[in-house]
Amino acid sequence: MKPFGRRDLRGPAPSALPGASFGASAGVTHSSPPGGPDAAADVLSSSLAVSPGASPAATVAAMATPHASLRERVLKQIDPTAAADLPQAVLQRQLEQLIHEIADEERFELSGREQAMLAQELAFDMTGYGPMEPLLRDERISDIMVNGPDSVFVERGGRIEHTDVRFRDSDHILSIAYKIAARVGRRVDESSPMVDARLADGSRVNVIIPPLAIDSPCISIRKFSKRRLDLQGMADNGSLSAGVARLLEIAGRCRLNMIVSGGTGSGKTTLLNALSRMIDPGERIITIEDAAELRLQQPHVIRLETRPPNLDGAGEVTQRDLVRNALRMRPDRIIIGEVRGAEAFDMLQAMNTGHDGSISTIHANTARDAVTRIENMVQMGQFQLPLGAIRTQIASALHLIVQVERMRDGARRVTQVAEICGTEGDVITMNDIALFKFEQEDAQGRLTGRYSSTGLRPGFLPRLEYYGLDRAWMAAMREV
Repeated sequence: MKPFGRRDLRGPAPSALPGASFGASAGVTHSSPPGGPDAAADVLSSSLAVSPGASPAATVAAMATPHASLRERVLKQIDPTAAADLPQAVLQRQLEQLIHEIADEERFELSGREQAMLAQELAFDMTGYGPMEPLLRDERISDIMVNGPDSVFVERGGRIEHTDVRFRDSDHILSIAYKIAARVGRRVDESSPMVDARLADGSRVNVIIPPLAIDSPCISIRKFSKRRLDLQGMADNGSLSAGVARLLEIAGRCRLNMIVSGGTGSGKTTLLNALSRMIDPGERIITIEDAAELRLQQPHVIRLETRPPNLDGAGEVTQRDLVRNALRMRPDRIIIGEVRGAEAFDMLQAMNTGHDGSISTIHANTARDAVTRIENMVQMGQFQLPLGAIRTQIASALHLIVQVERMRDGARRVTQVAEICGTEGDVITMNDIALFKFEQEDAQGRLTGRYSSTGLRPGFLPRLEYYGLDRAWMAAMREV
């Protein structure tokens, strides 16, 4: 590739782009510039002249903020169409050279390190997600929380900590939010100030902007881990015991209907992904989510995702719509990423009509609370259905509720595996197959405990016998 010198630059000078909104403009995918690798030198234009209409006051202000002025000069020389197609490392090297030339000509007092940092910042804005890029690449980070330009937090190893990552201003955050939403065909603006989206790697994103977010646009990212844990891996991490892992493996193989319950960030999706590994590769699976993040390994998987309404308020497709449609697609199992509303009734109907082995997640603090939440959500869409009939539906549809919790030492653990036994009158009866009991905290601050069990034979024993796994279940119960 030819040297990226100032006199070698070619191409017409594009219109000036404001630094705050450049990231959104560069997020559009374009075809690669013709001419192969040498065409990369056409990314920047040859005009480096200062705007002729600049006033003396503006010039003084620019000199008072050399980084902002230099950034603006560089952005005026960039063709975003070509820049968006360059690898991040190549673009960063070319930006460093251009920044060095402009800084020398305009006598900006910037060290080589500062010039390199500015080039990296601009490259991240053009080809990625700005200051968040290093955080997204850090495998130790599970959550990223942007509360404002100077308020960025992460969760690392189960602990929330403040970072030194900074955005230029609120508009800079907004430009990144626009890019995230646009890449999955969604929008975020004053008429639609909240959006759920996903990144290319499957990480889940929530964005909320003013006027709902009073101080600044906020971005929350739940990162998708590249490590795909199975139940054995979770047992090795201490998230559950070997006996509990074996019980859940048998439950998955016997096509028991399960609900994974827990609070925000407790590891529900991670456990659901692990449970899904027990599904036979020959089964037809349909997943339904608000923002697709499940990663199933089976060959016969259909992934469905909800759609928000358009600018006219039309065209919305809800989870309930997708559950109803999934029933017409001849599924063996239906997996709902998270039950939040009236689709709970359709989920129970599916579980009661031959779609055994279906799994979903729900936000609740205990297994008993999860049952109550399902009751309330069914009533949201079925006002005329008596509570007794709803509880009978739940008792006949569900087999297990698996409770997960993020504990105060930052570890995520399965704390309860409860069987739905049936009903006595209008009360749903439950049996704790495994219950974690805290015992002590060690010198490193880690919580330790053990699992206990009632040891009772489960009501779904005939199903275990049908699959030839009844003895394996009873052996695993003794290991709990």
